[in-house]
Amino acid sequence: MAEPSLEQDWQIAGFGLYIHWPFCQSKCPYCDFNSHVSTQIDQNAWRTAYLNEIERMAVLTGDRVLSTIYFGGGTPSLMPPQTTAAILDKIQKSWRLKNDLEITLEANPTSVEAARLRAFKDAGINRVSLGIQALNDMDLRRLGRMHSGAEARKALELTASTFARYSFDLIYARQFQTLDEWQAELAEALGFGSNHMSLYQLTVEDGTVFGERHRKGQLLGLPDDDLGADFYELTQDMTRAAGIPAYEVSNHAASGAESRHNMIYWGSGDYAGIGPGAHGRLTLGAQRHSTAAPNSPNIWLQQALHGSVNDQRTVLGTSELATEFLLMGLRLNQGISLSRFEIHAGRELPEDAIHELLDIGMVEIDGDIMAATAKGRPLLNAILLRLISAL
Repeated sequence: MAEPSLEQDWQIAGFGLYIHWPFCQSKCPYCDFNSHVSTQIDQNAWRTAYLNEIERMAVLTGDRVLSTIYFGGGTPSLMPPQTTAAILDKIQKSWRLKNDLEITLEANPTSVEAARLRAFKDAGINRVSLGIQALNDMDLRRLGRMHSGAEARKALELTASTFARYSFDLIYARQFQTLDEWQAELAEALGFGSNHMSLYQLTVEDGTVFGERHRKGQLLGLPDDDLGADFYELTQDMTRAAGIPAYEVSNHAASGAESRHNMIYWGSGDYAGIGPGAHGRLTLGAQRHSTAAPNSPNIWLQQALHGSVNDQRTVLGTSELATEFLLMGLRLNQGISLSRFEIHAGRELPEDAIHELLDIGMVEIDGDIMAATAKGRPLLNAILLRLISAL
């Protein structure tokens, strides 16, 4: 029997497609995604561009089964549902599809209403991810969100009544937030009954409005490290008790309700990225490539309309493959396969680093699987630093 190889390894996690819609109604001050505010969008041109790129990507990736589709952004729920339907029709004609294909659409409460949700469902969307972020008006204003708490609650109710599978995001450890306030807010959120939630601790990224305010000392009321750890522990305790424990650093789900698309990312599967600034990972022959489309919506649009986007494609070396496999895989509570690591890295993980982490209770090993322990998960960055520095 042939030894497992990088050429086949991606099939363990599967193949997904990411469609990036770059437009938003406004730019949130904490956001470092490739999103843009535009008052004029040529919808016909954008539809044609996406269809052209799907055709090109299908030729590049060859005969493989597509497991997931993810419309991200930006705010893809601002896309006309007819465009979504045309894209999904083109995809169906371009790849073989998994029987239980997961098709997710990101949406904001301001762009969600009953008729539009039904139109997206009719177009083929079967999972929605709502960007709620907070349930109180003061914090929504601080986060630069355009919806109110009341709109968020209404959007959740509408989504739950339309889709069997949906998720929503909340940010915690916000400015001036107390543990009691977060406990009450999270309890209310859990009461909606979704079997998947993404719960992120507020991070300040360079190149954002929040990053600039922080640099100037104007971003007040952020928790210190100890309080941040308390927010994290409270979040783990409450979600576990509600039956949706963390399966990844910031994602919580009932068993079987995990985001299949994101599991492709974390599991080092293959995914094609289509749209301005979209990234991908594609195994072509015996090499794994990173791909990145031009960030500028106008440049991407013109290139796509002319039949070929000039995406940046780079062959990943064993050092990059090893680092990425660890960075992505150890985010999962289920951990990583040590034998798969060897396929990506061309070598075993150094025993001295593993034993050091085992001795201090940061990781555990069960057969071929190494995972961060409950003690180690809050210190994942330190675990990764130790392992990567040993390579």
